[in-house]
Amino acid sequence: MITIALEKVDFLPADRVTDDASILTLKNLVMEPMLRWENGAPRPGLFDRWSLSEDGCRWTLTLREGAAYHDGSAVAAEDAKCFIEAICDARDMFGMPWSYARYLEGASFEASGATLEIMTPKPFPDLPDILSEFYLPKLDGAGQPTLGTGPWQVKDFDRGRSVTLGDAAGRSLRFLAIAGAGERLSALRAGDVQLATHLERLETPARSLEGYAWHEQATTMSVIAYMNGSEGAFSDPALRLAANLAIDRARLIDEVMGGLGVPARTIVSPFHNGMSPELAAIPFDPEGAARLVGESSEKREIVLRTPLYMPERAPETAAFIRDCLQAVGFSVSIDIAEDRPGYARELGEKRTGDLAIFDSSPHSTFRVLDDKISSRSRAVWWQGVEDPLVDALFEEARRSVDPQTRTGLYGGILAHLGANPHWLYLYHPIDCMARKPGLEGFSLDPKGILRVA
Repeated sequence: MITIALEKVDFLPADRVTDDASILTLKNLVMEPMLRWENGAPRPGLFDRWSLSEDGCRWTLTLREGAAYHDGSAVAAEDAKCFIEAICDARDMFGMPWSYARYLEGASFEASGATLEIMTPKPFPDLPDILSEFYLPKLDGAGQPTLGTGPWQVKDFDRGRSVTLGDAAGRSLRFLAIAGAGERLSALRAGDVQLATHLERLETPARSLEGYAWHEQATTMSVIAYMNGSEGAFSDPALRLAANLAIDRARLIDEVMGGLGVPARTIVSPFHNGMSPELAAIPFDPEGAARLVGESSEKREIVLRTPLYMPERAPETAAFIRDCLQAVGFSVSIDIAEDRPGYARELGEKRTGDLAIFDSSPHSTFRVLDDKISSRSRAVWWQGVEDPLVDALFEEARRSVDPQTRTGLYGGILAHLGANPHWLYLYHPIDCMARKPGLEGFSLDPKGILRVA
C-alpha cells in the first residue's frame, strides 16, 4: 500500500463545490466529472459524447456505456439532471453563492436513459466548462457521498483523518490528512508516507528535496489584487496601468515566493482558453508608472487590503506591493484582515478598499470574465471597472458556437485586458510535491490535483 499525505481528507455533500486541491484529488480518483477539462477544452468524462445545436441553445450529452456506481447500480442521466438542479443553490466554502444559478437561469433539463438535454434561453457554448466542475456521487450506506464511477473505490473512510482506496488491479492507496506542510514533509522524511503534496506551502520555500524526487507544476490560479474601479485612485485607467507597471513581478516571485510562480500577463493563466504564448508580458517600468501617477488628478492615497493566507504569503506580498507603489508616487497603507471567510464576503460586497489581494481559481475563461470582469453581468466579484469594449467582445464570444471563433475572441479580450488592466496582475503559483525515489505514476495537473496513472 502507498501512503500519501494530503492537506485535507473529505468527501463533500453533492451540493458543495470546492476548488480545494486535496478534496479534488479524491474526487478525481473516486468520481468522474461530467466532462473533463484540459488546457481550455472539454474532454470525455462521465459523459463521453456531446453536441450543441446550431443555435447554441440545446446541448445533448450521452453517458459512457456501462457507467455504474461502485455499488453496481447503473448511472442514469436523471441522476445528472437532479444534481445540476440542486447545485444551482450551492454555496462555496465561505458561504458565498456560486454563479451556476445565474449561468443556467431559465434553463430546462430533460433526461431519458443515458441522454441528458440542456436547453438554455440564449446560446451557451461554454457550458462544458461548467460541467467539468460537477462530480456525480452517490450516498453509501452510512449516508456519505463516497460512491462514484471512477477507477478507485473507497474501502475505508475516516472523515477528516484518512481514506483508503482500491482499484480493479488490486492496488491500494491510503491518504492521510496532515494539515501543515512542514508536518507533511516530516512524515515523508520519517517514512510514514511515501508522497507528500502541497509543499509549496512550507514556511521557507523549497525547489528540491535531497534524497527524494521533487515535482513542480505551474497552476491555473491567478494571484491578483482587485482594484476598486468605482471610486478613488483606480477609477482612473491610467493609474490602474501605472500600478501594474510599478510591480517587478520577477523579483516578487523570487524574493517572496522563493521562485514558485509564473508572472501574470492578464486575468488568467497560460492554460486558459484564449491564452497565447505570444501575449505580451507586462513590463516593469517604474519610470513610466511614475509619469502616469504624476499626470493623474486622482488621489494617490491607497488602502491595500490583505488576508493572512489564501493566497500564500499574502502579507509579505502586500508589503512588496506597497514598496513598489510608493516608489512611483502612491501613498499606501496596509489593512490586514484576520477573518479570511469574512474578508471574502466583504470583497463580494464591494468593500475592497482601493486594492485587495485575492486569488482567482476558475479554470474557465468564460467564468472569470462573467464573474469578475463583465460590467453587464455585475456579478459578485466585479469591482466596478466599466470597459465597453470588453463587454461587447465578451457578449460576442459567449454566444459564438464555433470553438475556434470563440477562442480567438477570448484571446482578443485577454490581450486587451493585459494592456488595459482591471486588476493588479501578480503571478500564477507553482505547486510542489515530493515522493520516495522509485515511486512512479504520480503527477500534478494545472489545477494542483494529484493524478495517479
